[in-house]
Amino acid sequence: MTYAPISDADWTRSSYSQANGGECVEWAPSYAVAHGVVPVRDSKDPDGPALAFSATAFTSFVDAVKRGEFGAA
Repeated sequence: MTYAPISDADWTRSSYSQANGGECVEWAPSYAVAHGVVPVRDSKDPDGPALAFSATAFTSFVDAVKRGEFGAA
């Protein structure tokens, strides 16, 4: 299976990110819809590596966070 380069993705910053840009993650929703793979990266290092999760795995992770399964930071 061949995917478009993640570097070409339109990235969106997490709604939980602070305005100062610290400790932020970004994801590429349009890439996820097109390819079923959710790329996630550190917004402080946009040229660095990105992790890619299946849409199912990412949805399960987000649901678990919302349920508080990982505790408070």
